Amino acid sequence: MYSKESRREGRATLMFPVVTSADCLLHEPLGEIWLGTNTPGTEVAERATVILSALEGAGHSIVDATPHDDAALTAVHDPSLVDYLRTAWSSWDAAGYPSRDGANRVVPYLFPLPGLTEGLPVRTPTAPHARAGIYCYDTMTLIGPGTWEATRAAVDCTLTAVDLVSAGAAGAYALTRPPGHHVTRTVFGGSCYLNNAAIAAQSLRDRGAARVAVIDIDAHHGNGTQSIFYSRNDVFVTSLHIDPAAGWFPHHAGFADEIGIEEGRAATLNIPLAEGTGDEEWLAALARMVETTASFNPDAVVVSLGVDAAADDPESPLRVTAAGYRSAGALIAALDRPIVAVQEGGYHLPTLGDLVAATLGGLAGTAG
Repeated sequence: MYSKESRREGRATLMFPVVTSADCLLHEPLGEIWLGTNTPGTEVAERATVILSALEGAGHSIVDATPHDDAALTAVHDPSLVDYLRTAWSSWDAAGYPSRDGANRVVPYLFPLPGLTEGLPVRTPTAPHARAGIYCYDTMTLIGPGTWEATRAAVDCTLTAVDLVSAGAAGAYALTRPPGHHVTRTVFGGSCYLNNAAIAAQSLRDRGAARVAVIDIDAHHGNGTQSIFYSRNDVFVTSLHIDPAAGWFPHHAGFADEIGIEEGRAATLNIPLAEGTGDEEWLAALARMVETTASFNPDAVVVSLGVDAAADDPESPLRVTAAGYRSAGALIAALDRPIVAVQEGGYHLPTLGDLVAATLGGLAGTAG
């Protein structure tokens, strides 16, 4: 890490470097199975291109991701999950599902819930279509021929951003696509495949940060990030999001009484928000998160930078403006800690790039 003085100077004079990889465009889910019907997907490759265009226009420097080995993946994910994701499409294709059945994406149809296998030996099904439900917890998160390559490239973007911050940059932004904060140690879902925020936090720990904070501003709770660090006291996880009790994804996690367990008790803070929440209440919640984060005294901060709380976004009922996102970035920057930001949600293509640019402008301390 580096001195507080160099962090202040860097943030005042430099735009955040933006780490990208063209391979992040290779994932094409084609759609989602939602309520039993095939619906158009919103996590499309154009998300990355409109963000990149806006950030180039705002003056941020563009950095190509560099390759990293798998050690950072298995530091937060079970190796069996990583192996499954690496081979899911090739196994599906080799079994003939696309050519024989017209099934051109991997989608689970059977989920081995505890009630199904209770008291029985653990087995791995022979059929690829039966294995899918072991690792994916929903029918929305499909795997195609480029999914692994894009997912792995997103991790390389994340780790390159960590490299830059570890080398002394005040902050860096990884244009990660697909996103990641819904992935737990053992299962994926929510249009996410590997947890970039968790990988960044653990990598910062491994490079000498005694404590790391994850601040999740996506419209939906980062259940995966919370789960991975829920019993640890070296990574503080805080999130503001649409209230799952109001019927919003991920439904089973993100409630205010989830504060961590064992050594991690009090190292989790969730602030569920009512439908229709706008800038004033949203920023007040974030200010509380930042204040609590400051008391944790982290050596570095990871930002799960979702902008789907915006008023025009189709995936949430929150009403945050671009000015709200710029103010959010400034609030987090006031912690005066190294920042690694990773892209999460944000699905309204006409405004997406400007919303991310506004948030990074706040994080970098640049004028509006």
